[in-house]
Amino acid sequence: MSDWLISIAGTAQGASVATMMALMSAFFHAVFGALQKGAHDPWLSRGSIDLSFAVISAPIALFLVPWPDTRMALIIAGAVVVHFFYKLTMARAYERAAYTVVYPVVRGTGPIVTVAAASIIFREHFTAMQWVGVVCLSGGILLLALRNLSEEKVDPRTIKVALAWATLCGVLVAVYTTYDAWGIRQSADPFTFLAWFFLFTSLDFPVIAWLRYRRMADPPRIGPLMARGVIGAVLGWFSFGGVMLATFLDKVGEAAVLRETSTVFAALIGWFILGDNVGPRRLILMCLIALGAVIVELGG
Repeated sequence: MSDWLISIAGTAQGASVATMMALMSAFFHAVFGALQKGAHDPWLSRGSIDLSFAVISAPIALFLVPWPDTRMALIIAGAVVVHFFYKLTMARAYERAAYTVVYPVVRGTGPIVTVAAASIIFREHFTAMQWVGVVCLSGGILLLALRNLSEEKVDPRTIKVALAWATLCGVLVAVYTTYDAWGIRQSADPFTFLAWFFLFTSLDFPVIAWLRYRRMADPPRIGPLMARGVIGAVLGWFSFGGVMLATFLDKVGEAAVLRETSTVFAALIGWFILGDNVGPRRLILMCLIALGAVIVELGG
């Protein structure tokens, strides 16, 4: 499959496959985010997910793909640092505010920064129409966050802190999207990069989660927590792996924008699974987000 992906990279077929992968990534990322914010402490949820990432990825990395050379090892080390701070800011935001408030802020901040960074690093330039789509999508996402925020009953100071963490997390989403796209393009085989990436970027939070678990007066049962971790890791492979393969095949900025339609999926998850109220205004904003993604895709 690697040979096929390499052969279609930068072609019209590659662009079509990249679009499908980015949209697939959007759906799985919304479910992934809901799992981290769900019933368990977000630090424990992320720790269990990362532990499962490591268990699933280790056999692939150690026995099925080549070991990274020195240059690739340094690139993956950089990814470890970037993703650690992304996960840290996400957990900080999730422990202070509702999923439907935090998630749209994180996802709405990233696209504009990513598109700007991609234009500098990868020489990918959006048309004026595509920028209209980016503004439409990001604006719809942030307006959705404001709408959700208006119904929050949390202390105002707590909300401000949560939004600050969420905004910083959104910037780090742009950083890791750009960095990962650059990293996977440096590898001779994209699946080699993915296997080692998932292994090494998942070794930190299990330790943090275990230390936190030991200090809890009433810790949750291990079984349901680990089950959540296994499901999250499988989803994460499709989510993060899908968007990285999309950036390998086609433009980084377009993949990043399409992936942020995850906010629409997140709103639907919040509505049908977490019991959040959607209403006509949220539905309109969800349509605005989807319209922005369509404009970006067709305006190129």
